[in-house]
Amino acid sequence: MAAVESEMLELGTRAPDFSLPDPNGTLHSLPESADAYVVMFICNHCPFVIHVADELAAVGRDYADRNVAIVAINSNDTDKYPADSAEKMKTEAAARGYRFPYVLDSDQSVAKAYRAACTPDLFVFDADRKLTYRGQLDGSRPSNDTPVTGRDLRDAIDRTLDGKPAAEVQHPSIGCNIKWKPGNEPDYFG
Repeated sequence: MAAVESEMLELGTRAPDFSLPDPNGTLHSLPESADAYVVMFICNHCPFVIHVADELAAVGRDYADRNVAIVAINSNDTDKYPADSAEKMKTEAAARGYRFPYVLDSDQSVAKAYRAACTPDLFVFDADRKLTYRGQLDGSRPSNDTPVTGRDLRDAIDRTLDGKPAAEVQHPSIGCNIKWKPGNEPDYFG
């Protein structure tokens, strides 16, 4: 499995707006107000996402009552990767117990707006929608024996909720590249 690192969008960047459908066709956007926002680019079939998916669900449960708006976005080309289809997203969300919307970015414009590069690619924004964190869930990977704890993401959310400065050291996420539609690859890859 080829690993790709996240692009590490500049801290302080404002969260791009979006309106994307979940597998049932209900549109989801970032709510008008929250104490923190978490935007996750994930998919169903990536081994890196599969490795951490239960912890992503746990983060959703643990922060559900803390005014943290969480949304997971699948930007993969579902024609070439049918394991990431809307119907399979519905099954995945139910099986994992996701308490947050899992939406489909079929034209991949939202992934480009966030400069998302891989799955998982994680972003935390403050109440003003300014980026406070971008990077990994934690140091665990399918190829190492490090336990999945969500430490880095949880720390970023807690710092944001507590009004503390962003961590000075933030590690990029590592995962499968987003499966871009032919001719739709972004220009931000070096």
